[in-house]
Amino acid sequence: MTNYFRSNIDGMAIYIPGEQPPRGKDIIKLNSNENPYPPSPSVLAVLKNIQGEWLRRYPEPLGGEFRRAASQVLGVPSDWIIVGNGSDEVLNLVMRACVEPGRRVVYPIPTYVLYVTLSQMQGGEVVEIPYGENYQLPLDPLIAANGAVTFIASPNSPSGHIVPIEDLRELASRLSGILVIDEAYVDFAAENALDLVKEYENVIVIRTLSKGYSLAGLRLGFGVANPQLLHGLFKVKDSYNIDAIACALGTAAIIDQDYKNACAAKVTASRIELAQELKNLGFYVRDSHTNFLLVQPPHNNAEYLYQQLKARNILIRYFPQPGLDDKLRISVGTDAQNKILVETLTTILS
Repeated sequence: MTNYFRSNIDGMAIYIPGEQPPRGKDIIKLNSNENPYPPSPSVLAVLKNIQGEWLRRYPEPLGGEFRRAASQVLGVPSDWIIVGNGSDEVLNLVMRACVEPGRRVVYPIPTYVLYVTLSQMQGGEVVEIPYGENYQLPLDPLIAANGAVTFIASPNSPSGHIVPIEDLRELASRLSGILVIDEAYVDFAAENALDLVKEYENVIVIRTLSKGYSLAGLRLGFGVANPQLLHGLFKVKDSYNIDAIACALGTAAIIDQDYKNACAAKVTASRIELAQELKNLGFYVRDSHTNFLLVQPPHNNAEYLYQQLKARNILIRYFPQPGLDDKLRISVGTDAQNKILVETLTTILS
């Protein structure tokens, strides 16, 4: 077959997301860090009243309704917000605007594997710098790498740790390129880096409604940054990248902070309980500021346990790569789901 693709696309590996079984199948799904609870009732109320006229017309090109609501919730002007088809699109907009062959993309590892995919799509030079002991941020090497874009996920996946704000502040103050702080899991953490966008013109904080707001299927995320930085991203954004339904439902979701916070509190409490149950089974469990746990099984049999659980209709995440192939990432489910998981692991390990 004729090779139709650019050389960097032809040579790159495809990004593989977590397995998504068909709807209706009896599966306990703890592999993609979805929120185990339904979206806000106000979201479902808006969904029931969707009008055909909303679908006949093109949506607002900048997602104005959502920007205005998010502005009130976050305490930043609406023109400091860019809306995307999931936070992944906002990550991609940064890459499209800033990265080309000869420009570097820098990030500490292990982290979100989509970063390398997006970098390779643009033909950028990827610089991966290992985290220090106990996931200490390698500040000096990150700065010395001189990236056009530097990614920091905080809280991070798959480790679950959070990067101290002072480390992020120092990084922002010393970088010449853009610092992307990916806060996909911030709703389960005790602190956030949003104030840094007001302090530094090169910082963008990116968030999603997939985790804390239980809207992974909606695909809506956003970035917050100085309008001068966002101006370049708007140049490469699709004309109508946010559909009318997603904008309306996302608006209802972000307004209902009480519901989101209550769900996040339940997940956090369940995370603490699940962590202790797994420790009782002999697992090493890392502290987590997210809605998942990174654990190391007692008998160095991570892949075996992943396969055994899958055979019993329980999905978790296994990463067959150095540094992670002896570990498992487990999303926090409902208390009932977590109980079944622990009981099943007890049976397998006995």
